[in-house]
Amino acid sequence: MDIREAIDVVVSGDSLAMDKAAAVMRQIMSGEATHAQLGSFLTALRLKGESTEEIAGMATVMREFSLRVNVDGMLVDSVGTGGDGLNTFNISTAAAFVAAGAGLKVAKHGNRAASGTCGSADVLEELGVQVELTPEGVERCIRESGIGFMFAQAFHPSMRHAGPVRREIGIRTVFNILGPLTNPAGAQSMLVGVAFPELSEKMASVLNLLDTHHSIIVHGEGGLDEMTLSGDTSVWEVTGGKVSNWTLSVADTGLPVTPIEAVKGGDREANAKTMRELLGGAGGPVRDYVLLNSAGVFLVGDLVTNIRDGVQLAAQTLDSGAAKDRLESMIEVSQAGG
Repeated sequence: MDIREAIDVVVSGDSLAMDKAAAVMRQIMSGEATHAQLGSFLTALRLKGESTEEIAGMATVMREFSLRVNVDGMLVDSVGTGGDGLNTFNISTAAAFVAAGAGLKVAKHGNRAASGTCGSADVLEELGVQVELTPEGVERCIRESGIGFMFAQAFHPSMRHAGPVRREIGIRTVFNILGPLTNPAGAQSMLVGVAFPELSEKMASVLNLLDTHHSIIVHGEGGLDEMTLSGDTSVWEVTGGKVSNWTLSVADTGLPVTPIEAVKGGDREANAKTMRELLGGAGGPVRDYVLLNSAGVFLVGDLVTNIRDGVQLAAQTLDSGAAKDRLESMIEVSQAGG
């Protein structure tokens, strides 16, 4: 299907079938669509509301066009859509080190800050990690350190065709949804945080279509794209070809109620300092939020069967120094190049 035909369909309020959406995405990723066509298509999709099949079709093609990281075994990722405007500390990045410390293989997919002041690439770089690695370099990090980082803009070179249009129109588009769904290592077990609750069920359905092993999509009360301790967390769980929805209360976690304001982040220097203190054994609100979100990663990584047990395992992992060791190893291996 040509993108002009697709615009006509979407403007009429109809949705594209998965294969039609994939065909349009191939035009976009290969640079065949003009800026005017792409801007019109993205805006029309947003106004109509992206369907599950449209997102899945576009995600499949975006995966095809990405550089690939090939590592055997189950891989996990903890990632958020961003856009919550809350500028919290890099919780999902910290949870990735805890997951690696507990023995999971982590393929972390991320970028520089979009809506916040410090993205995952920013804080990792400040900590001393070389974030711009080749696929082979990332593979070596995962094999030797248990965690590797894939810098989104480097691993999705075809996104250069969409980048200028996204910046010019300045609204949330389907690409904000696609980021967490297009892990270049093909991680099949993910904790995905969404800032907008209406996206949760849709993301879960897409992951189910894309044959995820075990993933959860979470939305924290108050608009947080992480699991929260300030109220309830809505959880959509995808496993075994089935999608279920449940609510996690703070009482279920064994952790204290803690407002989101207590985990506000800063610039890259401040967040790197907080990360080192956290991995070095510091307590407080940041630790509690990281324990909770690490528990979510443990759940999808099949290390635990409930969040409370995951919190306890995360605490043991942090206290043992294993998470800090994974950071130090990642710095060393990534700086060796590749």
